Amino acid sequence: MHAVEVTKSTRRPTNLSLDSALLKEAKNLGINVSRSAEAGIAEAVKRHKQEKWLEDNASALASSNAYVEANGLPLARHRQF
Repeated sequence: MHAVEVTKSTRRPTNLSLDSALLKEAKNLGINVSRSAEAGIAEAVKRHKQEKWLEDNASALASSNAYVEANGLPLARHRQF
């Protein structure tokens, strides 16, 4: 899976409640907690959007799959493989 790119935009200070032991370990390892949290949130947003898109388009996908099952691929005769 590819890492999520965080775009440059206006940054805003935010308070988060994190497990103190995990936070201490991250700091000891030199991990930028803010950037790591941002990357994790960006990944969660991406995953949520993907799931929502699949949910919103489930009937269209099912219809397309049913068509292909019944009729085959529309341009299958032109396939080179």
